[in-house]
Amino acid sequence: MVARPAPPHAITADAVEFIRFCYARRRVGWPELYDEMCAVASRGLFRGWGPEELAETGIKFGLFEMPQLAATVLEIVAGDRARAKAAKVAALDAAAVAAGA
Repeated sequence: MVARPAPPHAITADAVEFIRFCYARRRVGWPELYDEMCAVASRGLFRGWGPEELAETGIKFGLFEMPQLAATVLEIVAGDRARAKAAKVAALDAAAVAAGA
C-alpha cells in the first residue's frame, strides 16, 4: 500500500479575511490565535458566521483539520507581516530620500 499525500487545503478569500480579522483582534501566535478564531466563530463576530459557515469557506476547527489550519494561518500571517515590513522599509527609504533632497 502506497500512502498518498493529502489533497491541498482549499480556502476561500472569505476564509483568508476571517484569519486576518482574528489576527487583527489579537496579534498572537499559534495556538493562541486558534483560541481567538474559535471564540470569534462561536460568537459569530465575523459577519455573523459560526463554525458551520466558516467550514464552507475552508476553516474547520476539528482535531484532524488543525495541522492544515495551523499551516494555512501561519502562511497568511507571515505573508502579511512580510508585506507590512517591506512597506515600512520603503516608506523609511522614501522619507530618507526626501530629507536628503
